[in-house]
Formats: sequence, structure tokens, C-alpha cells
Amino acid sequence: MELEKTEANFLTGDSLDPREGIISVEETIKAIPGAYIGDSDRCPLKHSFSDGIYVREIFIPAGDILVGKIHKHEHPNFLMSGEVEVFTENDGLQTIKAPCSMISSAGTKRTLRAKTDLVWITVHSNPTNTTDLDELEEEVIANSFLEYDEFRKKEDKKLDYIKKNNLYCRFKNYLLKIL
Repeated sequence: MELEKTEANFLTGDSLDPREGIISVEETIKAIPGAYIGDSDRCPLKHSFSDGIYVREIFIPAGDILVGKIHKHEHPNFLMSGEVEVFTENDGLQTIKAPCSMISSAGTKRTLRAKTDLVWITVHSNPTNTTDLDELEEEVIANSFLEYDEFRKKEDKKLDYIKKNNLYCRFKNYLLKIL
């Protein structure tokens, strides 16, 4: 089933820039009286923990439109049941039917409309094994694209440093072997 144009625009926003469109949709939803923002009884969350892993499961009722958070790291997702229309800046508008597994790229933020009741699971690294949800959100979520971009710059600098030091160590070991 194709989205009607008005419904599609509601998921994608009116901007030609997909990122701006998603932010526009989020602002529109926030302005609706009675809209729920964040955790709610309507979309209950289940949190599970294993060694180094945090699993977040959400139930979303048919017809609900949500805007997700910006995730700092690449991570697996599983649509366990249901059917959903999803819009992201990298993949555009698509319909996903369960069962389905996918990998979300770091920096992904999505809008979605549940065509049926659905269950969606995300799996995140939890290197400190914390069960504190605020601490996990700090590790996993960026509150804005600006915050995400700053996070990426810091991570890229760390990787560059590691790569340079690794190359230096390999070169030093090579010189020690040939001398």
C-alpha cells in the first residue's frame, strides 16, 4: 500500500533536505496537544541486559507516528512483528514487514508510522554493564545532530591517534628487526 501524499509528507517533512524534514516532523508532533514525547504507557519499553549488551524493546500501536532518537553508534535492529513505514535521511521512505533484521548506521534518526501493532528491538553495546538508563542514554544517544557531529569528530580524532600510533609501533618494530 502506497502512502498518500499527505501521510508521506508527514513522515518526510516538507523540506528538500531529509535531515531538516525529520526535525520538522518532530517539531510538528511536539506542537500537537496531547502528543507524548519520550517514554509512555502507550508505547511501553522493555529493557534487558546481558554482559556488554543493552537490549531495548518497544511496542508501538497501529497508526502511531514516532520520531526516533539519534544513535551515536551503529547497531542491530529487529522488527519482530508488524509492518511499519520508515523514513531516514540515508534510506528514504520504505515499508518494512516483520520479521526483519537490519543494521542502523551511526547518526540515524527516523520517523515512522506503524501500519499495524508492532514490536521493534534495538541492541546496543554496554561496555560498563550499567543498568542505569540515564547513563546508557548518555552513551548511546545524541540529543541533536550538532551533538552527534561533535561526538563523531572526537571519535575520528581518537581513531586517527590509534592508527598513527599503531603505524609508528609497527615501523619501530620493523626497524628493530632489521638493525
